[in-house]
Amino acid sequence: MTKIRLPEKVNTIIHRLQTAGYEAYAVGGCVRDSLLGRIPEDWDITTCAKPAEVKSLFARTVDTGIAHGTVTVLLDREGFEVTTYRIDGEYEDARHPKQVEFTPSLSLDLARRDFTINAMAYNDEAGIIDLFRGMEDMENRRIRCVGNANERFDEDALRIMRAVRFSAQLDFDIEPETLQAVASHAKELSRISAERIRVELTKLLLSDHPERLLTASRTGLTAVFLPEFDRMLATEQENPHHIYDVGMHTVHALSYMARRTAEARALAADDPTTGNLLPATEDVETDCLRRQTSAVSANIFDTDASLRSLSKKDHTILRFALLLHDCAKPEAKTVDRTGTAHFIHHDLLGAKRAGEILRRLKFDNDTIHAVSHLVEMHDIRYADSEKTVKERSVRRAVMRVGKEYLTLLFLLQEADLNAQNPVLLPDKLRQLSEAKQLAQQILDREQCVSIKDLAVNGSDLISAAGMKPGREIGLVLEQLLDHVIEHPEKNEREYLLRYACELYHETPPKPFGRPL
Repeated sequence: MTKIRLPEKVNTIIHRLQTAGYEAYAVGGCVRDSLLGRIPEDWDITTCAKPAEVKSLFARTVDTGIAHGTVTVLLDREGFEVTTYRIDGEYEDARHPKQVEFTPSLSLDLARRDFTINAMAYNDEAGIIDLFRGMEDMENRRIRCVGNANERFDEDALRIMRAVRFSAQLDFDIEPETLQAVASHAKELSRISAERIRVELTKLLLSDHPERLLTASRTGLTAVFLPEFDRMLATEQENPHHIYDVGMHTVHALSYMARRTAEARALAADDPTTGNLLPATEDVETDCLRRQTSAVSANIFDTDASLRSLSKKDHTILRFALLLHDCAKPEAKTVDRTGTAHFIHHDLLGAKRAGEILRRLKFDNDTIHAVSHLVEMHDIRYADSEKTVKERSVRRAVMRVGKEYLTLLFLLQEADLNAQNPVLLPDKLRQLSEAKQLAQQILDREQCVSIKDLAVNGSDLISAAGMKPGREIGLVLEQLLDHVIEHPEKNEREYLLRYACELYHETPPKPFGRPL
């Protein structure tokens, strides 16, 4: 009999229910992941006991979904969802049943579930309860609906996205009947909230196989929630730098980053001192602060070290920046008389389009800003016309990008380059490598790359240089920064105060900045 090592608290809940005369099993994704050798994210328990009966057996419970039979049992502040066997009633919104009916039958409860690999139950006494050949489907690496696929998707249209997401996370194929039902129900996704679609899309992109997004396109799903991707797939790049259309270039960039992330995860597993590759950082303010310091503390020259420095949210930002970095190329495309395609300002247009897409998917403002900024900066250059990387150019790039986004940008650019024409790749990677090394030196030397790094501030200009408060103060500080970017040794208080006085008396002050 196949054995699963249940967590002690899960066993405690199951045994207490069994001792009281009820059936109880671990069920769903935790059983699937355990059989696949993966670590379950959570442990769900199903039982024939009614919610009130479950609550009577445990000291601390929370009514998290009691109308649908779910009670959360708290053991030492850790929560476990315990759900009564049920039969779902009619689905009125393509997502939720209008009502549920409790049943004493485990088989009826498992029959309502979405996919066979999620319809297995387990306890130590009975072993694996697999009524719909879920273990066989895992052996054959396939996603298959329980029963009739059309009926399952009629009940809950989000299952359409879940089929593709599980395919990406597990690297399983969707079996033909289920895949056909996915395509025929694609338009039903328009009835699902943007928040729900965002969650599934994020899990897909963060998986080891984000190229399964192509399945979502081929079955018509992206036409509903991401039509921009379909236009990217239809946009050829008649350009010596590229060998793929825009969409396939994007898929290759995503796949490259997924592969490198998996490699870094494997290295972290071999070396316990490296810590968790994907720490769960959810607080926006904390995550922003961590991002500001990671570029300085991490070895940004090393891809594996960079990936280990990122939070889970930053991995999300990186994957969506890769997904959207060329999203405006279809509208920016022009073709010259030689038949060569150009995509002028696709970075600027892309930043705007990326923001629109992420707002449509109901992302938080920090993610929208970060992804849009990376899309705008992704095509930044470090070398001159002679393909020589200069420290001054890198310093100016760091100023434009911001230290807090530098690690993410380098990772984005590495994946972008590795999805282009391999003939030109060696020299491009050489330039990126040199830019990384120079950027590391600039940060290690704590050179000035922002106004807050200047040896003077606005108050100094007012008190020591006799300037009047107003817009001119900001213009002068920008001019000082521009000067120090060119001459980092000049970031000294007395020198900058004298130079500020000279700038202040110009009418009007010179405009700030110059192109890279």
